This record gives sequence, structure tokens and C-alpha cells, in this order.
Amino acid sequence: MTADASRGGGTTTETTPRTTSPTARAPSCRPEGCRCVSLVLQGGDTLGAYQVGVYEGLEEAGPHPDWIAGVSIGAVNTALIAGNPPGRRVERLRAFWERVTARGVWPVPTPDGDDWRRARNLHSAFSTLLLGQPGFFRPNPTNPWLAPRGARGATAFYDTAPLRETLEELVDWRLLNSGHPRVAFGAVNVETGNFAYFDSAKTEIGPEHVMASGALPPGLPPVRVGTDWFWDGGLVSNTPLQYLLEQEERDGLVVQVDLFPTRGPPPRDMDEVLGREKDFRYSSRTRMNTDAYTRLRRWQLRLKRALAKVPEERLDDEERALRRRLGRLPRLLILQLIYQRKAYEGQTRDYEFGPATMREH
Repeated sequence: MTADASRGGGTTTETTPRTTSPTARAPSCRPEGCRCVSLVLQGGDTLGAYQVGVYEGLEEAGPHPDWIAGVSIGAVNTALIAGNPPGRRVERLRAFWERVTARGVWPVPTPDGDDWRRARNLHSAFSTLLLGQPGFFRPNPTNPWLAPRGARGATAFYDTAPLRETLEELVDWRLLNSGHPRVAFGAVNVETGNFAYFDSAKTEIGPEHVMASGALPPGLPPVRVGTDWFWDGGLVSNTPLQYLLEQEERDGLVVQVDLFPTRGPPPRDMDEVLGREKDFRYSSRTRMNTDAYTRLRRWQLRLKRALAKVPEERLDDEERALRRRLGRLPRLLILQLIYQRKAYEGQTRDYEFGPATMREH
């Protein structure tokens, strides 16, 4: 089943047919038959405040996530959720977002109208470029174009040491690495160009893994993890859905929170052109990925039915193993929530850190 709600809702994709009774549709702490609730958080800098609202809604509804995968600002939100106990997570998320949007840049109330709001947003975004954001990043003393080759500040305009300090304060790393919820952060290796996931089921997670996932060049510097250097995973894939689907073997619900819509009106000026280009670049072909996964699952189900018709003695060991594996295919419901930008939000919307904008998101 697929329902398109690109004008303000979500996209729901169910990978195997099922019949749902009215009783089964009633709200509950955890959907019936759901053994795993997963949360997938896309990158998008200041738009990540939208993910906080989504998580707050999930917490109010009751089902705490068993799996969280994030990229860029989605990785930061993931760490804040998994690194705090239920009941304190929303508080910590709010603490982070109030800190990084604490600078007041518009001294008077904004008059009504999109033009006034657009002017305030541009002023706020310019302040971010000039001054950085408290608790997040600050300008390097020397412009990287003027820094000596190989110098510390030669590869980025900003320093993310404030983000490390914020994460150390707001995240309990021992709790995050306790195994529940499982977390994964996407990043790209600077030298090889290969995409990598830092998965708490496979490695001990620290602040460097979160920062590596959000190290978007040329603004932010690469982050060293072990012997390798990493940049923002959004450069390759801004949505970590595919990794989660490849790993999960339980029936469950996947809540995917996207920050860049693929659909929108034709641009009417250069600011809107840049904004739409950014939508396409960072939406990471989400619909294509979910459609490809659905097609793969349909072929797997066809193969499962075909193998079930073959007598046991006609199968070799490899085919028997395949039949057993196909018999354990999970049923997954993917709920896609997509942030819908306002008319006054232009191409600066992912680095406009105004407190009013954060609360709206």
C-alpha cells in the first residue's frame, strides 16, 4: 500500500499485503505485531528542529524507538535521543536547540507578511555565516583561502569544537552504547569516497562519530575517526533508510523524517532556484529508494512462493537455505514524514538559526 501525502503528510509503504481490521487500527503504545520501531532522520541543519517535533509526538504516543539511524543533523538528534533515558529525551533535545539558536538577531517584532519574514530570515542567515552559532560552530580566526596549505584552518570556514562540548554535556555515551536503542550514523570517507556507517552494534560510539556524520564541507572541517577522515554523509546519501532495511530482520514500523521535499512549485527567482536545487540534492532520491526496495521485496515473495511448490528432495543445500531465509522476511511499514517549507523560506532555510524559526519547525 502506498499513500502519497507530499502536500503535508507522509508516504506509507507496506512491503507485503495484509488485511487490517478496524480494531487493529486503533491507537496503541506499539502497533500489533510490531517487534521493532525504527526512526530514520535525514540531514538538513536547522531544519532538524522539525525532527524534534516528530520525536516528541512519538514519545507522547508511547512507542520508544528500538533503532535510530541518522545523517548530519539527524545524527545529532539521534545521539541526543539515544544518549538519554525516556522522559528526558525531549528535554535534552530542547536544550540543544535552544542553545544553538540562542542568539537574538532581530531586535523588533516582525511585521506580518512573507516579505518581512524573508528579510528577517536573510538577516539571521547572514549572522550565522558571519558569527557561527553558539554551542555548534564558530568562525576560524583565519579565512581558509588565506591559511597555509595543511594548516588546521585551511580546509573549513568554521571550527566545530563547540559542538563537541555540547554533545559531551548533553549525551550519556555509556547509555547510548548500551545497545537499546541501536543507533547508526552515516558518513563518507574523505580519501576513498566510500560511504560508511558507525553502528553501535558493531563499534563503540563517541562524539567524533556524530560530528563526522555532520561535517559538511566547506563550512565544517573533516573529522578523524581512527585513522580515517570523514565528511558529512549527506554528500553521498542523506537518508539512511537503505542501511536500516538491509540490517533489520523483525516485523516493524519505520518512521522516516525527511527535511527536503522533492515536490514543489516552479521557482520564480534565483533564490527559489537555489532552494529547489537543494531540495533535489539532499532528498537523496528517497522515493526511488523505497520504490526499489518494494520491487525487490515483491520479487523475493514471488521466489518464496515458487520455492514452496518444489519438493524438498528436488532442492540443493543452497536452495533450502534460501527458502528458509525467505520464510523469515520481515513485514515493514514505512511512514515517511516530509517537512514542507514555507513561502518565505528560501535557499538559506537550512542555515537560518533564528529562535522563532526553530520553534516553528
